[in-house]
Amino acid sequence: MKQCMDAENLHRRLKKIIGQIQAIDRMVDEDVPCEDILSQINAAKSALHGCGKIILEGHIRHCVRDGIEHGDADATIEKFTKAVDRFANMS
Repeated sequence: MKQCMDAENLHRRLKKIIGQIQAIDRMVDEDVPCEDILSQINAAKSALHGCGKIILEGHIRHCVRDGIEHGDADATIEKFTKAVDRFANMS
């Protein structure tokens, strides 16, 4: 599946998210106000959601297109529907 996504972009984004999570962990130890920590958690969730959108877009452009053009369209659509359901339930 690596060929269907911009791995370099994703790795860069994920490293930033890891840094955000580490910063949140430090915030807990430094007794930062709860609302500030929650704000940073929300930012990390949003960034992770952005990574999911990149993966889903790559899946559509590569895997779904290839499956419809060269494979079983019904099975491809079923797999795509499952992928969208999983992504939509990330909240």
